[in-house]
Amino acid sequence: MTSPHPTDAAEDAPGGYAAARLRLLNGTAPSGSARRSALAALTDDWLAALFTAAAAGTGVRGAALVAVGGYGRAELSPRSDLDLLLLHDGRADAAAVAALADRIWYPVWDLGLALDHSVRTPAEARATAAEDLKVQLGLLDARPVAGDPAPVSALRTAVLADWRNQAPRRLPELDALCRERAERQGELQYLLEGDLKEARGGLRDLTALRAVASSWVADAPREGLAEARGVLLDVRDALHRTTGRATDRLSLQDQDQVAEELGLLDADALLRTVYEAARTVSYAQDVTWREVHRVLRSRAARPRLRAMLSGARARRPERTPLAEGVVEQDGEVVLALAARPDRDAVLPLRAAAAAAQSGLPLSRHAVRRLAASAARLPTPWPAEAREELVTLLGAGESTVPVWEALEAEDLITRFVPDWERVRCRPQRNAVHTWTVDRHLVETAVRAAALTRHVGRPDLLLVAALLHDIGKGWPGDHSRVGETIARDIAARIGFDREDAEVLAVLVRHHLLLVETATRRDLDDPATVEAVAKAVGSVGTLELLHALTEADALATGPAAWSSWRGSLVADLARRAAAVLAGASAGEPEEAEPSAEQERLAVEALRTGEPVLALRTQPAEAPEGAEPEPVGVELLIALPDRPGVLPAVAGVLALHRLTVRAAELRSVRLPGVTGGEGAALVLDWRVAAEYGSLPQAARLRTDLVRVLDGSLDIRARLAEREAAYPRRRGITAPPPRVRVAPAGSLRATVIEVRAQDAPGLLHRIGCALEGAGVRVRSAHVSTLGANAVDAFYVTGTDGAPLEPGRARDLADALGSALR
Repeated sequence: MTSPHPTDAAEDAPGGYAAARLRLLNGTAPSGSARRSALAALTDDWLAALFTAAAAGTGVRGAALVAVGGYGRAELSPRSDLDLLLLHDGRADAAAVAALADRIWYPVWDLGLALDHSVRTPAEARATAAEDLKVQLGLLDARPVAGDPAPVSALRTAVLADWRNQAPRRLPELDALCRERAERQGELQYLLEGDLKEARGGLRDLTALRAVASSWVADAPREGLAEARGVLLDVRDALHRTTGRATDRLSLQDQDQVAEELGLLDADALLRTVYEAARTVSYAQDVTWREVHRVLRSRAARPRLRAMLSGARARRPERTPLAEGVVEQDGEVVLALAARPDRDAVLPLRAAAAAAQSGLPLSRHAVRRLAASAARLPTPWPAEAREELVTLLGAGESTVPVWEALEAEDLITRFVPDWERVRCRPQRNAVHTWTVDRHLVETAVRAAALTRHVGRPDLLLVAALLHDIGKGWPGDHSRVGETIARDIAARIGFDREDAEVLAVLVRHHLLLVETATRRDLDDPATVEAVAKAVGSVGTLELLHALTEADALATGPAAWSSWRGSLVADLARRAAAVLAGASAGEPEEAEPSAEQERLAVEALRTGEPVLALRTQPAEAPEGAEPEPVGVELLIALPDRPGVLPAVAGVLALHRLTVRAAELRSVRLPGVTGGEGAALVLDWRVAAEYGSLPQAARLRTDLVRVLDGSLDIRARLAEREAAYPRRRGITAPPPRVRVAPAGSLRATVIEVRAQDAPGLLHRIGCALEGAGVRVRSAHVSTLGANAVDAFYVTGTDGAPLEPGRARDLADALGSALR
């Protein structure tokens, strides 16, 4: 009887496989993919000799030894499992087949190699694959090692056909498997001790992407994937060699040795290399699975579509405008057919902002086209580019996938060159969840929820993005970051005063939390030192919000109700010190000559007067000035309902209000007495398309004022016909009475998500409350509206405190 545990010299003679394997793994060359291929070839030869001798000894015919999974792909790391299938035709005696298997498996075990093995007929293998997704994935990479190759080729063809036929069922199952594994193992691109195989962005996901491509449903982006696979496999090889164990987890204690094995500077360089590879894989996964589900939805809908069309010509995919040059198509944000990236430097940021605000993915093809052909932004940026960046940052959670899409094509470093220093940079701190770059984006996400608490949400969001930018350089990252933030702020178009505020926020982003938890808040010197460092109430307000956003984005251990209460107490005390040194109410500015001229004409004619003109930006000497916005001046005799009427007309014509001021101008001697005109100074931009003519705006304004045009109904009709898709959950509006805001009026502050018709709704609510708007100061900062309305009673006096609070509450309710 044949021994189940043979030790034939042919199977492992001195100088045979074991010695050759040892020489290969311990040698200095080859390395990387060459060593993996050489190890696979060496193993093939050894197993082929084992199979040939075993088949001859047992008399089994028509069998084959098959490498599957990673071994089938010839991706053998030093401690990899050998995934083997013994395939037989079923005609041989079962005992003989078992003996054949033993003669192969036992020598493998004797060498201490891990073995994943099975013995099946082609029919059994195919049936098992139909039931077990992992088996089916392994067989997609089946490769004959020894024996008859014909049944191996037939099995692989049959399994591949089954995979393609079953794709509508199997691909969602594979996607769910990948998601479940990601939830369990985390994202490799952020983990300090990630699993190179199981974590999201690791080797398992690369195998899944290969399987998707084999289904012919969708193909993964190929750029960078082969390199990413090579990096992860090289790191795993080095990990196996340095630890001597079959492990895929890159533990902290092993990282220095692995880095040395790979010739890298240190463990941080190793992690950054791994993170970059994992990021490439993760992005490819996102794009691929999105395309898979799109194709499967399309296939499922095809029979219904044919029935509906009944032979009629199919329509082109619907394209819904989102912004100038940007449309939604089939659940993605793509470029409009008429878009010209080479002539529109703001288009990448505008497309990204539209995608984030809509909660939609930014099409990979659109991003690649933008990266390849978009014009470079000038320095400093035009105002629109800065506003679109703020809008992108303020979208909350939906900012993250859009940002990752831009990063995949290196667009972020084009906008902010300093980003390269923090990209994929690890943080060796147990408190930190993310790499430096992702932490900065996460801080902006957290800050987006706090924009209603500050008067300058644009500065808060940009400070959130930049607060740790100095971590890419040696030295104190707060001090280094201060200089970098000041330079970046100037580059993206903030004026000197705003750039200085951003620099202060970055320099002192740890000031509040460190002082609140380490110093005596009852000591006046402590509070005065904070007040002196911050400099103003507005900056303190921003710093308080940034402190909370930074801590929340760091990790669960970085923020608590106790820390929050200490920081709030410190901020309150410092604000009191700063308020004591603040100046009184500024004098109201005189109207400009142009405003006064229009007011005179409006009072003489009794009709609205409009002036529409483009505002050029300052340009270097010899350069062509670039338009940055449009100024719309409107003057008309003072009367109720002006603000909601004008705001409604602008919304009807799809004009976005960037900033606005409303003032009452009194002109003695006009129309026989002291005439009063309202002058509205607007900065507007078209949502998409060209600006309307001033004459059309004036005609509609006259119709609204005389009652022949129901602006509320028209706006409601437009919204019903063209619903705007909002993919984000914006923070609720915040309306408050500004303390000590004015001696001549009550100041109502409104902070809300910008939306078409928002100013019209505010104006209607104020009119309905029976108050007079003495002046209004409206600004749109990214996607945030920050408005201040100076209101009085009909007697021209400020409102009583109780009525002012009721007005604020009613206005807040009207905006929800």
